[in-house]
Amino acid sequence: MGKNRKRVFFAIGLVLTSSLIVHAHGDVNPQPVDTAGLPEVGEEWLTENPYRVDPAGQDVWQKAIEIGASGYNQNCARCHGLEVVSGGLAPDLRFLEAEEYGDEWYTERYRFGYTQNGTTKMPAFGELLGQEAAWAIRTYIETRPDSDAMEEVSDELKGLRDQLAGYADGADGADPDALKSRLSEIASGIETLSGAPVADSVAYRAAKQIDGTPAGYKTAAETLTIGLSATQ
Repeated sequence: MGKNRKRVFFAIGLVLTSSLIVHAHGDVNPQPVDTAGLPEVGEEWLTENPYRVDPAGQDVWQKAIEIGASGYNQNCARCHGLEVVSGGLAPDLRFLEAEEYGDEWYTERYRFGYTQNGTTKMPAFGELLGQEAAWAIRTYIETRPDSDAMEEVSDELKGLRDQLAGYADGADGADPDALKSRLSEIASGIETLSGAPVADSVAYRAAKQIDGTPAGYKTAAETLTIGLSATQ
């Protein structure tokens, strides 16, 4: 999907859903987010996400996703949906572009909330959770994989999961390089809806977890099991 089409899609979704949210966030108490392990970004609010894989690097990027997932699930999933898949109550944030335009919209809502006709549709998180939490959640949101692309490879991923689960009980005959290569190849074909260059898909995660040991195979199999269950 082209950038202009994504922007139009998101804008239309925002208009359509704004009239549906009545008491969505009014009684939600923001939950603190532990951002230990992330680089501090200072008090002045940035205009672009500093935790993207480029220029932050993979380690910071992955840590931001981990922390952002926790922060999102505690504070955002109720209305914006598990795995950021909206059920229609609030805008589908997966389509929010992973660039300055999308960052500007995101930080405005995150910092100051959103009120319509005297009703709080979204509370202000800025002062309560801080900037590091904001960008960690943003990183998690923009790296969600395209669910349609995940569906297309789900059967193969299930087969790989079963192989990995078998190797967890005994790694004889396993080819870790071939397994990592295939999972990485699948991951490279799964795009984000935000335009972020790398999708944090279960294929991507599982490929990173394979180290040739039974424990690594078990972890990768569990990652695929949980991830595939979440997409169904």
